[in-house]
Order: sequence, then C-alpha cells, then structure tokens
Amino acid sequence: MPVSSMAREVSRAQFHSSRLIRVLEGLAVADIADSRQSFGERLAQWLDFKDAISLYSVLHGDLSDGASRSPAVGARSPQEELRRVRDSLIEAIRTDTQLDLHEAADGANLSSDVEGEFLPYHRAYLTHQRSMQSALGGLRAQVRAALAERSASGRRLAALDSVLEQSLAARERSLLALLPVLLRKHFEHLLLTRGSVIAEDSIQEAPFGGWLPGFCRDVQAVLIAELDLRLQPVFGLMDALGKGVTEQQ
Repeated sequence: MPVSSMAREVSRAQFHSSRLIRVLEGLAVADIADSRQSFGERLAQWLDFKDAISLYSVLHGDLSDGASRSPAVGARSPQEELRRVRDSLIEAIRTDTQLDLHEAADGANLSSDVEGEFLPYHRAYLTHQRSMQSALGGLRAQVRAALAERSASGRRLAALDSVLEQSLAARERSLLALLPVLLRKHFEHLLLTRGSVIAEDSIQEAPFGGWLPGFCRDVQAVLIAELDLRLQPVFGLMDALGKGVTEQQ
C-alpha cells in the first residue's frame, strides 16, 4: 500500500474502531466499550505535572534554535524508510517458524498445561514487540527530523511529538503488554476445548486444518494490528510532511 494511502487510512480511524480493537473483539478476548470522554480528557489522565510543563514549553516556547538534525546525506527518504521498515516487520511476523501454519500441529498431542504450552508463543510475541519498538523508534525520529526542516511550525510539531512519545511511553508499554495476556486467554480456551467452538472465520482462514494453525493465524493478525497501531504517530507525521507544514499553520 502506498505511504500516502496508509496515512489517510489511519487518519480516518478512531482508536475504538482501530484494526487492533476489531481483531481483539473478533477473538472474544476483549469487550472494549467506547469511552464517553474526549481525547483531551483521556490524554490528561495519562500525563503528569512534569509532562504538562514540557508540553507547555513546546507549545509556547521559542524553538528557533532547537531544530532537529536532518538525516544523513544518502539516507533513504522518510517514505522509503517507512515502507522498508513496515514491510520488514510484517515479513518477520509472517515467516516466524513458531507461527508457521504449515508447521503447526492439530493440537492432539498437547497437554492441558496452558502455561507450558503457551510459553513459546508468548516468547515469540515479545520478540516481535521488541523488534517493533526498536525499528519504529528510529523511523519516528527520522520523520520528525525531516518535518523539522520544513518550517518553524514543522519544528514545533516535531518537538511536540517527541515530548508525547517520551511522556506516553510507559503507558503504551503497559497497555501493549496486555496483548500476549489476552492471547493466552484465547489459547487456553482453544486448548481446553480442543477447538470445538473455534470461531467460524478462523476455521475458514486456517487451510491446514485443526485449531492450532488457526491460533497461529490469530497471533499474526494481532501482531500486524499492533504494528499498525504503533505506526499511527508516524503516519500522522508523514501526513503533515506530505501536506507541507507552513509558517502560517
């Protein structure tokens, strides 16, 4: 998918209609009610006093001497790097041997020890989360640097994103750490019932038969949905970069 199309798709989505939320609700592991609070009200609950001071400084301070450094000469453009990083992370998910649909057994030889049987999948999930965090941190910084070169308002937006990234990092980690926990709940249900009540759509999308390949497919779907969620700030910066942030904005 072209970068501009991906950015427009993300900009149209609300958090509670995101791909990740839809996937989790489809697996029946999360019942997420739509919040009646505004975005600002929810954000205020996640920021402490020090964060508020940092945000105020960015919004009202002089950033003329604080421009981000541009990427090194010869480096890929932000658009190229976004496409490369996203494709690389998705390919790693789809080729993970632990999640290989061809290799997954039908679960007949698995014990009822949920914790022991799920552990390899838990480790695989955490590995992909670490890869996302590492790769997307550098990508986000590169896009901010490119945006900061455009104008004073571009520098302010880049600085604002940097402060938000730091302020929300702990909250983001704690929330995303719940995903393998929810998948364990899904695995437990399938293991103990031996897939007798697996969702119809999972059966149709698991061409190799049995419930375990379907579970592997579900893990891949959650990982890719998490990746899209993590990319939302980058898509927002790319959208601003593509439109060209002007001095008047």
